Amino acid sequence: MKKKFTVPLMCILLIVSAAFFVPSILESQEKETLDCHVGVTFCGDTAAGAELLIDRVKDYTNLFVLQSGPISENETAMNEICEYAVDAGLDIIVYFGDLDPRVLNYKVETLGQDVLWRTSWINTAKQRWGDNLLAVYYYDEPGGNWLDCEIWNTYIEAVSNVTDYREVIANTTYDDVAQRYIEFPSYDEGYEQLENNSIPILTSDYVLYWFDYLMGYDVILTEVGWNHTIEQDIALVRGAANLQNKSWGTIITWKYNDPPYLDTPENIYNQMVLSYEAGAEYIVIFNYPTYPEDNQYGIMSNEHFEALESFWNDATKEQIVHGSTKAEAVLVLPHNYGWGMRNLQDKIWAFWEPDEKSEQIWTILQQLLDQYGTSLDIVYDDPAYPITDNYQHVYIWNQTITSNP
Repeated sequence: MKKKFTVPLMCILLIVSAAFFVPSILESQEKETLDCHVGVTFCGDTAAGAELLIDRVKDYTNLFVLQSGPISENETAMNEICEYAVDAGLDIIVYFGDLDPRVLNYKVETLGQDVLWRTSWINTAKQRWGDNLLAVYYYDEPGGNWLDCEIWNTYIEAVSNVTDYREVIANTTYDDVAQRYIEFPSYDEGYEQLENNSIPILTSDYVLYWFDYLMGYDVILTEVGWNHTIEQDIALVRGAANLQNKSWGTIITWKYNDPPYLDTPENIYNQMVLSYEAGAEYIVIFNYPTYPEDNQYGIMSNEHFEALESFWNDATKEQIVHGSTKAEAVLVLPHNYGWGMRNLQDKIWAFWEPDEKSEQIWTILQQLLDQYGTSLDIVYDDPAYPITDNYQHVYIWNQTITSNP
């Protein structure tokens, strides 16, 4: 009798213990969360390829950026990928190059591309994906294209009713060009469509962030990795975001124009840490080109994925602290001074060489970056966005610093 009684009693004890033990196991297996959106881009052309990448990173990211031109023309593939990513516990950002109805109709009539579905997709996106849809990545590098490619000169000609944009530039000012730049969305109904559907508008860029925000973008990702000074990139985008009440982040791009393209895993880890501590709301690795012959995941090596996972683990364990590096100082640039600032010879609004202000700005910029690093912001003199008491130290572009600030 004693033996028969003991076995059922042991079973009861095991069941009761399990009732407390199983939830603790499930809780320990639940993925940690961050205040920052961390992820990778997919730039391929198949849903299968995207899902493969999602499976690789879903345990140590919370964001999937569908930055693919081919997928942006394939409604079925886009929906499948978005569904797969959200089911995997990831938020999503999707890329569209055009949403203006006039452009979409032109593509259908002239190129035979079936892209009219984009309008209905945008109109129902928030109902379908809810808060998991963080933003639409609309166009790419508007500032960089303006300064380096001059592809928007046709826009100047169109709005100015001239046949040669140089006729406009010859009789204009920095203020005039800045105004034309930020007015571009008024000629593209796609921006309005996104705003009407309460979808944040995002792009990445490497110059002119201040004016991208004025144009109407809600989120700018500064492109780090191009042998730029990351402290300067962060100062420019964070300063603009802080004063204009917008969001910002970093996207880690190529270091080289040829394989291996990306920087070392150690340097990319450090760039993520620097961005995170500076308060970035988004940190993304640009994973393009998509399929080198020896890597089904893109240009990210196993070591790059390991660096990303290490960053995620260190951030979730609070070994690195989000926003721990505060902006103590600010450099104020002249109003509408659209200088690229990548070097002393950089262009101003694409059409002018450096002027008498450029060297003064460059000198004080180097001094302040040496002194403050990622504790520096850079903004523009604009009465619509007063500095007030946001910073302990305020420096004006033509100020002389004779010693360490």
